[in-house]
Amino acid sequence: MKLQDLAGERFGRWIVLRWAGKDKHRNALWLCRCDCGKERVVTSNSLRTGHTKSCGCLSREIAAQRQYKHGHARRNETPEYRTWKAMLTRCCNPHAPNYPDYGGRGITVCDRWRDSFGSFLVDMGEKPEPKHLYSIDRINNEAHYEPGNCRWATWSEQMRNRRPAIQWKKAA
Repeated sequence: MKLQDLAGERFGRWIVLRWAGKDKHRNALWLCRCDCGKERVVTSNSLRTGHTKSCGCLSREIAAQRQYKHGHARRNETPEYRTWKAMLTRCCNPHAPNYPDYGGRGITVCDRWRDSFGSFLVDMGEKPEPKHLYSIDRINNEAHYEPGNCRWATWSEQMRNRRPAIQWKKAA
């Protein structure tokens, strides 16, 4: 039986580089490079059956995703996650310094976002660019934090979309 040359083929995250001989059971061995850069010798049977899809980096990523459903609430929180937490704090925590301008005025967070960062992330998406703020902008300042009324905004966009200072004094 003639050996099929797998060099250059992709199996999962593996790219087959070259033939690497046979093992003691006469299984064909191939030197492969994972997308993450690690190189390993893998049997052709493991490649073809999908028994191996990576050097182990794929398993680690899947485990991390299971631990953190959305991948944002880790020790080093993402800007999107910090924005979500800050939004909840200013609307739901009467002890927060800026609560009077948000929750104290009746501004709420829709149930979908209040109960799930994942839903917030699906609706808002990630920040479009680094220049965008860590907070979001409500298009209508008298309406709530909800899909359709929020956007990622630059600092200058947020400054143009503020309540007049005279309203702040009346609210106090």
